[in-house]
Amino acid sequence: MRRLKKKYETPRKPWDKERLEKEKELMKKFGLKNKRELWRAEAMLRKYRRMARELIAKKDKEKERMLIEKLKRIGILREGNALDDILALTVEDVLERRLQTIVYRKGLANSIKHARQLISHGHVKINGRKIQYPSYLVPLEEESGIEVEVK
Repeated sequence: MRRLKKKYETPRKPWDKERLEKEKELMKKFGLKNKRELWRAEAMLRKYRRMARELIAKKDKEKERMLIEKLKRIGILREGNALDDILALTVEDVLERRLQTIVYRKGLANSIKHARQLISHGHVKINGRKIQYPSYLVPLEEESGIEVEVK
């Protein structure tokens, strides 16, 4: 049996009041099921920021271009942004690209929790393909193909 590794890291100080309040606010704003979803987004952002710092030090133009293109495809970075802009990204930028958030922002669901329920029940399709994961990061080219089919 293959063991999967965790895609997140728990906070070092579990009872830091300021962090707990910030996490609670983000969970409510983006309709997250549990803190693990938030920590997974933070870990992903940490990974891209670390890569950007290493590329700034190495000055490898090809890998730099590849990283920027990947983040532009996902929609986290805008057109014309540079490597320094990756360091200024926040966890909200990543959470805004989740399917759950996009379905709600487009007005296809009444609330952020309703968007999550529509997705997990299989009513949301992207270019005719059913996606059942609210945490799916929607690339920019797929964003226009989102549709909700309620039977």
